[in-house]
Amino acid sequence: MSWKITDITRAWRAPPAFRPAAAADAEALAALHAASFRFGWEAAEFERLLADRLSRALVATEGPGGRVTGFILLHGVAPEMEILSIAVARSHRGGGIGRALVQKAMARLAAEGIATLFLEVEEGNRPAVTLYEKTGFREIGRRPGYYRDAAGKPVAAIAMRRDLA
Repeated sequence: MSWKITDITRAWRAPPAFRPAAAADAEALAALHAASFRFGWEAAEFERLLADRLSRALVATEGPGGRVTGFILLHGVAPEMEILSIAVARSHRGGGIGRALVQKAMARLAAEGIATLFLEVEEGNRPAVTLYEKTGFREIGRRPGYYRDAAGKPVAAIAMRRDLA
């Protein structure tokens, strides 16, 4: 078995803490989103979404300062919600934070009476598709050419659904 530095570093980390996102997190969420996607959202967009009573957001944090290492942002009206975005810091990927964010969000939404959770994901984003499949989402359709990859080539959006009730 060979070890990588990231494996050793991950093993020494304390487990992340999870909490609802707050307006004060908007800058950190925007920075994490920009580092994770080709088209990042501005902090003002996160501020608007976090203030919206129809939105829910959770963050994963680490360390005494509570540095944000991941987030999930959802929006909708009962009995349905949609995952708008999820991101985990590159240095923390592969450690289960994404899965924990999805699972914690699903538990919270189910407790609020949300029956169904939807999302869209770029067809070529294999890590995200795998995460969603492992957390019980199933493909319900595709939108051909909805996204563009880094080379500008059209890529389908995969629509997925997870029943919570």
